[in-house]
Amino acid sequence: MEAALKTRRFRIKKGDLVQVISGRAKGKTGKILAVVPDRQQVFVEKLNLIKRHTRPNQKNRQGGIIEKEAPLHISKVMLVCSNCEKPVRVGIQQLEDGNKLRICRQCKEVIEKK
Repeated sequence: MEAALKTRRFRIKKGDLVQVISGRAKGKTGKILAVVPDRQQVFVEKLNLIKRHTRPNQKNRQGGIIEKEAPLHISKVMLVCSNCEKPVRVGIQQLEDGNKLRICRQCKEVIEKK
């Protein structure tokens, strides 16, 4: 029996700077292009590149071999803190007015998108 995957909210968002912590691209950093919550995957700019053979179409008139980013599992990336400049775990801090902030677990600074 298949259990329905629950969509989760992740602490990594589009536009964040992340570092890959395992796999072929270990140690490389890049910006998040997209997050796919149902499949727990992220697309990172210029990382995990694959080649696709495509036919000519409206978007790509010439066709040929195109290099594009493939998704990475979200557990393979860690957010890079702008203050520490290291990959860190992310915490959530709730303010009195009900808003939530993402904070660095090491230096306790608020994490802003770059």
